[in-house]
Amino acid sequence: MRFYPSLGFLVFGSRLRRLSEYFIAEVNKVYEQTGIPFDASWFPVFYLLSKCQPLSLTEIAEALEVSHSAVSQLVTSLRKKGWVSTKPSKADARRQEVMFTKKGQGLLVQLEPVWQAVTQAMETLAAEHADSQRILAAIAALEASLDDKPLAARIADQLATASPTTSTNKIIA
Repeated sequence: MRFYPSLGFLVFGSRLRRLSEYFIAEVNKVYEQTGIPFDASWFPVFYLLSKCQPLSLTEIAEALEVSHSAVSQLVTSLRKKGWVSTKPSKADARRQEVMFTKKGQGLLVQLEPVWQAVTQAMETLAAEHADSQRILAAIAALEASLDDKPLAARIADQLATASPTTSTNKIIA
């Protein structure tokens, strides 16, 4: 019996993290094999900028649903590599706008065929099993449910209704 599948939803997050780490590592192998100096963790910002620029740090953070601090750190890394530049917004000098440099635009040209190949490979992978074809819809449904009520609140509800013999707060001597 395989460990993770045997535990069902108890390790759901761990399984998703393992899959995510696997996919990121595999895509990074492709970047390395093709000689593209890129890390998959930079993809979300690069992709957003490929569709619309300039974008403020706040706009990027909101689009990616991550902290402003995380975006700021990532943009700083990309700026140090010479792929993006920042400038104060004309509308509000407190806001930093991010855009590609010429070097970043050149890198984007190299990245786009890889992104297309990743999409095609993932679609092919998902087509191998009927259940896999529904994974994106299932993830979207879970995200919507979590927007309605966070997981911590759902767990708290379960703990509140648990019988004393099944309560995790009870100390067994």
